[in-house]
Amino acid sequence: MTRDQDVSVHALASELARMGRLIEDEEHEAVGRRFTEHLVRTVPGCDTAFLAVDRRGEVDIAASSGHPPPGLAADEADPVREVLRYREPRRLGDTARDHRWPLFASRLAEHGHRSCLVLPLPTERSPTAATVLLSRESHRFNDHSYDIIMLIALHAGIAMDNIEVLHHSKQMVRHLTTALDTRHTIGLAQGLLMRHFSHDTDQSFTLLRQASQHTNRKLRDIAHDLVTAHERGDFVEALTRHRITAAALP
Repeated sequence: MTRDQDVSVHALASELARMGRLIEDEEHEAVGRRFTEHLVRTVPGCDTAFLAVDRRGEVDIAASSGHPPPGLAADEADPVREVLRYREPRRLGDTARDHRWPLFASRLAEHGHRSCLVLPLPTERSPTAATVLLSRESHRFNDHSYDIIMLIALHAGIAMDNIEVLHHSKQMVRHLTTALDTRHTIGLAQGLLMRHFSHDTDQSFTLLRQASQHTNRKLRDIAHDLVTAHERGDFVEALTRHRITAAALP
């Protein structure tokens, strides 16, 4: 390995470490792009690299070092879909001689690419993903570069799992925050009804529930309307609008 390649390998290792320590979800697209760019600089003969993800049967380009050929994975029979489906590597040595995926090979050839290597990312939590490397030279991805890329793909798969865990955790936090906000708003609305009608907690909640049923609106929306109306000074009008009266109680 040359000195330049050695420096690039160290840069890639540093980037992979950063991917494994992701903190903010806004970073992952930029990190993925830098990852594919490092692949191009590190792997001899690699001109373009991208990450392909299976989104419910559709192939999505999650990150790319450049502009991959359009419609590359549009055919049901191509190495990218096979890797995503079977999680096994696929290598196309020469687009002019390899006829296993004729449509895929022709699309590569149209854009000047002669060889391709597709490797599965060993992910557990995130969607099925693959690393795709393209070269303008035939038979460019030999056994030596194959081993290096397999190691890189292992780290990338771990990083993608970390990203998926991060997204899931933040989604749970958002749902919990929404639930807490809703509970707080309903509590405020109950307090207003309790004071206005001299009811207890259960009776005020019954009024909210009945208003929700009568107007075919969510209970939290009724509660929000009442709280907002109180802040505007037209609480009584809001009660009339939602048909909330003391007589409504059973």
